[in-house]
Amino acid sequence: MKFYSNGKLLITGEYAVLNGALSLAIPSKFGQYLDISENSTKFINWKSKNRDDKVWFECKISIKNLNVEETTSNEISNRLVKIISLIKEYNPSFLTKTGSKISTKLTFDKNWGLGSSSTLISNLSKLANVDPYIINSKIFKGSGYDIACANSNSPILYKIKKAERTIKETNFNPIFKNKIYFVFLNKKQSSLAEIKRYKSLKPSNLILSEISDITLRISNCKNEIEFIDLISSHEKIISKLISKKPIKDILFKDFEGEIKSLGAWGGDFILTISQDDPSSYFRSKGYNTIFKYQELLA
Repeated sequence: MKFYSNGKLLITGEYAVLNGALSLAIPSKFGQYLDISENSTKFINWKSKNRDDKVWFECKISIKNLNVEETTSNEISNRLVKIISLIKEYNPSFLTKTGSKISTKLTFDKNWGLGSSSTLISNLSKLANVDPYIINSKIFKGSGYDIACANSNSPILYKIKKAERTIKETNFNPIFKNKIYFVFLNKKQSSLAEIKRYKSLKPSNLILSEISDITLRISNCKNEIEFIDLISSHEKIISKLISKKPIKDILFKDFEGEIKSLGAWGGDFILTISQDDPSSYFRSKGYNTIFKYQELLA
């Protein structure tokens, strides 16, 4: 059996999505495959490959008690066992009847922050026929927008309020998208650590309303100047909320255009918009992973 899930980018609503702000998220053109075949052993033989087909993780897990017999990373295998154990709470027969060979393959680099964990949980949940939102929430305490992207083929407006989740497809396809680029900051942020730090903050209803309004306006935006003003306003609001300077102020003060962080601030990808191709500018500063809008997003 073979499964596939999309990666993701959170365009608006980072942090605030956890408190019920409306957010715009877009599936990436990259994702993760999971292949499984059964065998007569008493083990789960696991192998994970990066986008270049190089194996970056392997382990061997007993199906009887989920003991890790062999591993190339205790940290990763322990997290994997935690995910499998949680899935088994909802499907006790999951990976217990026979041994199996499981291989995963990312079509994006595992360090890019496009959803290596969320796509894995999505694929395993499909295999086990369990709710991926429950598994993702209990493991990572996140909003679940990444799970929504994993199983969507279009941009979405995403909102959670208490136990209710609203997911609405939206036709976000700006006519000026040829001026939008995405740049990887050479650093993968820990979503789990950022969520834990953020949850000590208490954003006001006004802030959540402002972010929701910006999200709606961006999702319907047809004007480049308005788009620049909206992402600039969004950066100022989140900057004040989390007490961090915008990434443009820290690293790219001389950039002739606007920059917006995507997801947890300080790493992963940023969105840029400018009149000219900014690739040479960012490469001169050591940032070589650069995508045009249509190269990265579905």
